[in-house]
Amino acid sequence: MSKNYYIGLMSGTSFDGVDVVLCAIDKKQCQLIDSIESSFDNRLKSDIKKMISSGETELSKQGGIDHRLGMLFADAVNALLKKSGKLRGEIVAIGSHGQTVWHQPGGEYPFSMQLGDPNVIVAETGIPVVADFRRMDMALGGQGAPFAPAFHQFLFGDLERKTAVVNIGGMANITVLGKSLIGYDTGPGNVLMDSWIEEIRGEKFDRDGEWAASGRVIPGLLNAMLSDSYFSQKAPKSTGREKFNLEWLKRVRTVWGRDFSRGISSAEISFSRLKSRPRDEDVQRTLLELTAQTIADEVQKYDRELLLLCGGGAKNRFLFERIATLLPDCKVASTDDYGVSGDFMEAMAFAWLAYKRVHREPVELMRVTGARENGILGGFYE
Repeated sequence: MSKNYYIGLMSGTSFDGVDVVLCAIDKKQCQLIDSIESSFDNRLKSDIKKMISSGETELSKQGGIDHRLGMLFADAVNALLKKSGKLRGEIVAIGSHGQTVWHQPGGEYPFSMQLGDPNVIVAETGIPVVADFRRMDMALGGQGAPFAPAFHQFLFGDLERKTAVVNIGGMANITVLGKSLIGYDTGPGNVLMDSWIEEIRGEKFDRDGEWAASGRVIPGLLNAMLSDSYFSQKAPKSTGREKFNLEWLKRVRTVWGRDFSRGISSAEISFSRLKSRPRDEDVQRTLLELTAQTIADEVQKYDRELLLLCGGGAKNRFLFERIATLLPDCKVASTDDYGVSGDFMEAMAFAWLAYKRVHREPVELMRVTGARENGILGGFYE
């Protein structure tokens, strides 16, 4: 293939790092040439989480985070260039998703906000940047997410089996491949599991789901979480950390606790709560089951023969096993088994979206996001 090199940048809702990829792209292929994962600055991560959890911030703090993220992304790009040996002049453009701090597709004034100043990235790398992908789709009446389905169709659209692709990042999104592309966020992916284990044990994630596997599902809590209106909402739909977070879990547990004790005498309440008080690992197990069940429920709606998993959650062995168990009539595999890195899929998608913007090609997302037309997405900075 012709050597049209693009760089893709992705930092997701899990804050587990910045994925940076170098890809060679043409009309038929997106080939991963090199990649790195750059660590997320802990202080910056904490400041962003505070902004999201409160839903409010000072303009000066928001502007400062925007600049700091721009520097973080630029440093990550420069590290990749050094590793790969590529010259800056060989790179057509960088596709930068930015860090989502708020995603609100509903309401009177829909918007999605990603920070990470593309001007800073241009200045620090000397390479043009395509950024701010989501807001044009929203201006056209769409959800502004998810975008991965268009890339999944590009990569796997020729597979003969009835196929779905699920990316399990902070949130999980499904792509149903076929003549009419379908895609939407199924709900939380890793975000609640990661938040809970960090809150309780100070660990960033539950490796292989080992802590969750040591616990037991709390049926009442699981049912209370599944009763959230998001899961019954029809597509197009998308969500984020501003919806599914520890405060959401706290509210659900409070409601579940009231339902648990309804109709029981005071003495019985004390005994029942003591007897069946959930352990921390039981909560983790239940959060994993929430992710597995909400993914499996959506896959089953479309009678799929093959499910390809990607994203950080695909490396969670216990989560992978639970999804496979819930889908006995569907083969569950990793996108790695089909030649595409599950770890760097999303970053590759934004390199590809940069290619689409440079060539002024609309991205076929209207059936996914609900936009009234397929738009040319992203602003060009040089």
